[in-house]
Amino acid sequence: MTSTRVAAIDCGTNSIRLLVADTDPATGELVEIDRRMRIVRLGQDVDRTGRLAPEALERTFEACREYAEVIAAHGARRTRFVATSASRDAENRDDFVRGVLDILGVEPEVITGDQEAEFSFTGATKELTGRADLSGPYLVVDIGGGSTEFVVGDDRVRAARSVDIGCVRMTERHLVRDGVVSDPPAPDRIAAIRADIRAALDLAEETVPLREAHTLVGLAGSVTTVGAIALGLKEYDSAAIHHSRVPYERVREITGELLAATHDERAAIPVMHPGRVDVIGAGALVLLEIMERTGAPEVVVSEHDILDGIAWSIA
Repeated sequence: MTSTRVAAIDCGTNSIRLLVADTDPATGELVEIDRRMRIVRLGQDVDRTGRLAPEALERTFEACREYAEVIAAHGARRTRFVATSASRDAENRDDFVRGVLDILGVEPEVITGDQEAEFSFTGATKELTGRADLSGPYLVVDIGGGSTEFVVGDDRVRAARSVDIGCVRMTERHLVRDGVVSDPPAPDRIAAIRADIRAALDLAEETVPLREAHTLVGLAGSVTTVGAIALGLKEYDSAAIHHSRVPYERVREITGELLAATHDERAAIPVMHPGRVDVIGAGALVLLEIMERTGAPEVVVSEHDILDGIAWSIA
């Protein structure tokens, strides 16, 4: 079978991302043609209002218009648009669905947490199978804006659970007062986030054996940013970050530094995306709590995630 050029779009609470790739199911090879990300904050205030804000929808549609041009320019034959947490929960999600359909010609699939976990696991572990130094079972954690997915498996998923802790949701719930992010957050606010995360981990452990995994694989912007900081990069470098390994102690140090920093200090970190400055502290704390719960000595950082899983699902 010859390879097929596909376009995968993942629209989450904080960001919308595109992958155009050539996939060949016969060889198991995925060749990346174009990968890009825009911070659109689709989930802005949705935890509080239950609705997608008009300005958040417009930011998302603007990114969709850009992606439509990229997909056409690269000649992708099939496109799949997957929408997660924020659009799953919102009352006015029909406005979102109609807008995407008008711009891209495909209907966004508002998937369940379990489906999200399945895609993430496939994308993150496909390259790890057979590596002696990173043996299964794997625990894949995808720390998003609104939710975090936990998946345990070897060559396939054994158990999965999505829980409502994400970097945006935790920031808005505990660190925003009168529209302003606490800077840096007070100890009682950090303790409140920790309590939320621990309760969510209890929930996840009801169905996912978090402590049975041999290898912890971390996905999404909070984890890749921590990985980039750990490497001391002067600019974001996906190739260097992909499959880098960050020890628990280093994650603990970086999380402490991020939570103690001001907005300007976080913004000055060379690898920090402007859209992540306010939410990275909460995201790093989610990762740290997961490592403390599971006893993982390190996290393997993956740049391949739900997008790659979506691309494979099209192929």
